Amino acid sequence: MNRFTGKSAIVTGGARGIGAAISRKFAHEGAAVAVLDVDYDGASMLAQEIKDEGGKAIALKVNIANAEEVETAFNKVVEEFGKLDILVNNAGVIRDNMLFKMEESDWDTVMDVHLKGSFLCSREAQKHMVAQKYGKIVNLSSTSALGNRGQANYSAAKAGLQGLTRTMSLELGPFGINVNAIAPGFIKTEMTKATAERMGITLEQMIQGSLSQLAIKRAGEPEDIANAAAFLCSEEASYVTGQTLYVAGRPTI
Repeated sequence: MNRFTGKSAIVTGGARGIGAAISRKFAHEGAAVAVLDVDYDGASMLAQEIKDEGGKAIALKVNIANAEEVETAFNKVVEEFGKLDILVNNAGVIRDNMLFKMEESDWDTVMDVHLKGSFLCSREAQKHMVAQKYGKIVNLSSTSALGNRGQANYSAAKAGLQGLTRTMSLELGPFGINVNAIAPGFIKTEMTKATAERMGITLEQMIQGSLSQLAIKRAGEPEDIANAAAFLCSEEASYVTGQTLYVAGRPTI
């Protein structure tokens, strides 16, 4: 399929994991992709990979919690691609700890990247999307939004993204902009591997532990989320907005 021929997309946190899978998926379906990440080397490698396969991509180093950097980056993307059609707010970090051990900096960092970053990027994107009366925005939430021990900051941020999604859909819908969220469950990424190591177990042990809670007896892959993002950003989902799609291998709410 080439659902995104002639479209341009920004993927934040696009250098690895879920973000990289989304960047590749959109590029394979014809989009020009801007890979935004604090890891410029990783973003550059992915952009080059996309170009080597015949796609169009650029890499930009951006701290999405900094309004000036966000504005500069988005202007560069529009200058390069001519427009902005799709934004995927995927960038994220974890600073897991029990509430009584959690430092204020742990709270602030997670909120800044997930919530403030998504706000700043969406605010910048809508300038271009409103003008052209078209756009797709997808925010990456999580099943942790339903509550998860040791993740008070992350859970609150991911729940906040669902509220932001619903509100933006109401405000931007009249301008032809769809806003939705994806809430992944257990997905095999570098982040989950790091979490396993911090817990003193292997990634495989973590996967085996998660399978007992799943209806579909396998761990999720980044491509599962990329497929959902591609649907929500396509014309097939033109009448879908303000929704949170749980991609978790099990019932949620």
